Amino acid sequence: MDVLVGLDAGTTATKAVTAGADAVVRDAVSVGYPLLVPAPGWAELDARRLMRAAVEALRDVVRAAQERGDRVVGLSLSAAMHGLVPMTEDGTPLGPLATWADSRAAAQAAALVADGRATGLHARTGTPVHPMSPMVKLAWWSENDPDLMASTPRWGGVKELLVSALCGRTDVVDLSCASASGGYDIVGRRWDDEAMQVAGVRAAQLPEVVPTTHVLPGLRSDVARAAGLPPDLPVVIGASDGVLANLGVGAVRPSVAAVSLGTSGALRVVVPRPTVDPAGRLFCYALTDDHWVVGGAINNGGSVVRWSSLALAAPPDGRVPEGEQADELDARLLAEAAHVPPGSDGLLCLPYLLGERAPWWRAGMRGAFLGLRREHRRPHLVRAAVEGVCQQLALVRDAFSSLELPVDEVRATGGAVASPLWISTLAATLDLPVRVADSPEGTGLGAVLLGMHALGQLPDLDRATALVAVHDPVEPDPEDAALYRRLRPLVEQSTLALADVFAALDAHAPALAGAGPDA
Repeated sequence: MDVLVGLDAGTTATKAVTAGADAVVRDAVSVGYPLLVPAPGWAELDARRLMRAAVEALRDVVRAAQERGDRVVGLSLSAAMHGLVPMTEDGTPLGPLATWADSRAAAQAAALVADGRATGLHARTGTPVHPMSPMVKLAWWSENDPDLMASTPRWGGVKELLVSALCGRTDVVDLSCASASGGYDIVGRRWDDEAMQVAGVRAAQLPEVVPTTHVLPGLRSDVARAAGLPPDLPVVIGASDGVLANLGVGAVRPSVAAVSLGTSGALRVVVPRPTVDPAGRLFCYALTDDHWVVGGAINNGGSVVRWSSLALAAPPDGRVPEGEQADELDARLLAEAAHVPPGSDGLLCLPYLLGERAPWWRAGMRGAFLGLRREHRRPHLVRAAVEGVCQQLALVRDAFSSLELPVDEVRATGGAVASPLWISTLAATLDLPVRVADSPEGTGLGAVLLGMHALGQLPDLDRATALVAVHDPVEPDPEDAALYRRLRPLVEQSTLALADVFAALDAHAPALAGAGPDA
């Protein structure tokens, strides 16, 4: 079979898949790397290691395909959004890459909100003003290392590193990743003047923006040799991982939404043109010129259950479980929590362990359990955590309704969707049927489908809705849906009421660090 490779560079691993015209994933490989935290609030990747991982993943997946007799006829790229790295003119990174999770620019984001500029920037760029945004990160660099800011020939992200590593190009980026930078006018289709002024960056330091279907001339000769591919292999520049996740589960028609629920989460729907939420709750990023993805990402997904496992069920020896042991512990706690009735016997969880993005876009938020009583036990806390995460996604869905973006079906992917409790709770909180994708490699498959579209093998992206295989829908329980609908205003009220408390705790954080009975 003729197959395309979808290469997806993420926050902790680069994955590569192959698929053909039937949209069935045939091979999948993963090359991991650690997330580095050199200081509180920082979250970085070794940029050179990420570039090596891209070549290794491509080599390994091509080898698997060729051993089975498949022929690789193209490569399409996906990249995690919101990264920022200084680069030379020839694409060599000058330091680590700050990831989406890096929050060092919180003060710069807060200042833009306070002085009123955040509203206009969001309206033009589609990206909420938040520490995740590369534009806001650049503002931090301008204030904290102006010499590096001024002398850096090129600023880029994960996609620019991929294109440099595989194709030797440093002067282009796709419309999707540009639209997620916080610095690109998605209607005017140019780098935004005010955003560049805020960031302290010159247009010459930023790449040219090209369509997501743009075909690069081929691979670097050394990469082609290492991967066993012809150097003139068509390479589709592709898009960002979030929008490709929609395509990879077939959620490209306006009434079909996609949920990604892994360590973090997101709910997204496709619209035909740029659409910005005037209330500032949602992002708008490009998939293609006539497919735009509106949605909201949440910082806290399956990570909240993992925290519960470590905090509430750590082994007696105090060792932190990893890998399969941690997965087994998560599954055991979820099985316990499934016996607790919906609503967790009156226990409410605000799951903001890592701050929160949509719909609040506030980096300093903290988690909380509200309504604790003596009869609550560990399963109640775990169930409340699952419900809290799903309620955040439901708040995003409510924002869709206010923009008159109808949704009648949800397609889900990610590590958490293997759990019946997660899926049933998600269906009830969204009050929508949820269909789980057959393949867990939604983003990589999305890259393949976009590549097929760019190379003329898939004329209409909307065909992906019927092409991508999904399971039978999990229908929402009507009584549970009604309960969660009644509880959701309490989530909003509690979040807003505690905002000042969270801010005060942040202010006291230096004095409280290490405080305890032995301090």
